[in-house]
Amino acid sequence: MTAGPDLVIFDCDGVLVDSERLATRVEARVLTALGWPIGQDEVVARWMGRTSEVQLADIGERLGADVAARFDELTSAEVRAAFETELEAVAGIPALLDHLDAAGIATCIASSGSHPRMEVTLGVTGLRQRFEGRIYSGTEVARGKPAPDLFLHAADRMGVDPDRCVVVEDSVYGVQAGVAAGMVVYGFAGGLTGAEALAAAGAEVFDEMSVLTGLLPHSSSSIA
Repeated sequence: MTAGPDLVIFDCDGVLVDSERLATRVEARVLTALGWPIGQDEVVARWMGRTSEVQLADIGERLGADVAARFDELTSAEVRAAFETELEAVAGIPALLDHLDAAGIATCIASSGSHPRMEVTLGVTGLRQRFEGRIYSGTEVARGKPAPDLFLHAADRMGVDPDRCVVVEDSVYGVQAGVAAGMVVYGFAGGLTGAEALAAAGAEVFDEMSVLTGLLPHSSSSIA
């Protein structure tokens, strides 16, 4: 990409909203109680960035469909309650969005999360109106991340060529999807996935949203 992007595609969980810390903590605790002893780090490595359908299929294969359904029921209720009381936007996101708006760079969301989940997380954090009509879910495509389908779908819906898009991700699977889509990918290492893992997947790594504008091609500014 020889000039700044025409479109910045954001993942949602862990990039726009600091939801992964809350969700994976609950999921590890519930899954351990249901018979799969697992820590938060392993939940992150196995499923962060993937759809809930993939996670539930894995749990069903190991513990049975009934246990997977129970896991879904318990975690859905607990995670939503945690979101409604504890969830915040990732630090620096409102200022970054203001900067991109002022620069005339389009934005959208392409997340493995469902639309109902994003209605909650974006609504609680006050970000939903910033992306109204430009929110795309992994439920809309045949193959979720790490396949490129969701990012290509978002670019198509936004009317932007993939090689004019930048992806902002925080998971290995998400980075792999962006790379497979032929897009420049920036990996946010201020969340639960380490910088080395994001870089190995093909991302240019950063750890604060305030420096992202300096990483975008032909942009030398940073957000105070």
